[in-house]
Amino acid sequence: MNERRRRLIVVLIAILSVVSGAVYQAIQDNRAPDNTATLGAVTQTQAFQSSPALEALEKLAIKGRAPKTGYSREQFSNDWADVNGCSMRELILLRDLQNPHLDQDGCRVLSGTFEDPYTGTTIAFTRGTTSSQAVQIDHVVAVSDAWQKGAQQLSKELRHQFYNDQLNLLAVDGPTNNKKGDGDAATWLPPNKDYRCRYVARQIAVKIKYTLWITQAEHDAIKNTLSSCTNQVLPIIL
Repeated sequence: MNERRRRLIVVLIAILSVVSGAVYQAIQDNRAPDNTATLGAVTQTQAFQSSPALEALEKLAIKGRAPKTGYSREQFSNDWADVNGCSMRELILLRDLQNPHLDQDGCRVLSGTFEDPYTGTTIAFTRGTTSSQAVQIDHVVAVSDAWQKGAQQLSKELRHQFYNDQLNLLAVDGPTNNKKGDGDAATWLPPNKDYRCRYVARQIAVKIKYTLWITQAEHDAIKNTLSSCTNQVLPIIL
């Protein structure tokens, strides 16, 4: 890897760490960070949703689930997006793992430790044919769920953005992610109850960002979850 790319990756890792920490702290303190994030050549102001997630929930349209006709993941993206020569999957691993060790190219995570939000357990990640599956990158709003709730009406460019949006991506325990499948909040919530409020708040943020709708059962499940954390706010939308 040339020196320019190495510097870009180092800067990106630092930015992702700062943004992730700011998001978490702002959610915990119920206050909005006032700064600007630079990712690659793109500079965007962080728009923080200061109103409680319960209020934001009521802004989502409630409709029935549309048919799955025509769905495939390729309708969203053929693969992870390339960011400065590295895949989005690797960048999410860099963002979410602690003490990540990289290969010589600086674009692949070889190992690290991980505090899984879905189970509340610590996982040791080691890259390998089978061991890599211990940590997966989850679409918080599942791709199939999005397709049936408005994404099929989006442009291909917006669906590609949805698929690779850091707001909608989390490194999580692989087996737990497999159990989630394409479930929404009405059919699946993280086993770690301490994370459920932040989980559904992130789903609300994603669905607002991409103008997706929710079912009545999904609405009721999210509202019930947030009833125990009425001050929960949405995460930062980049």
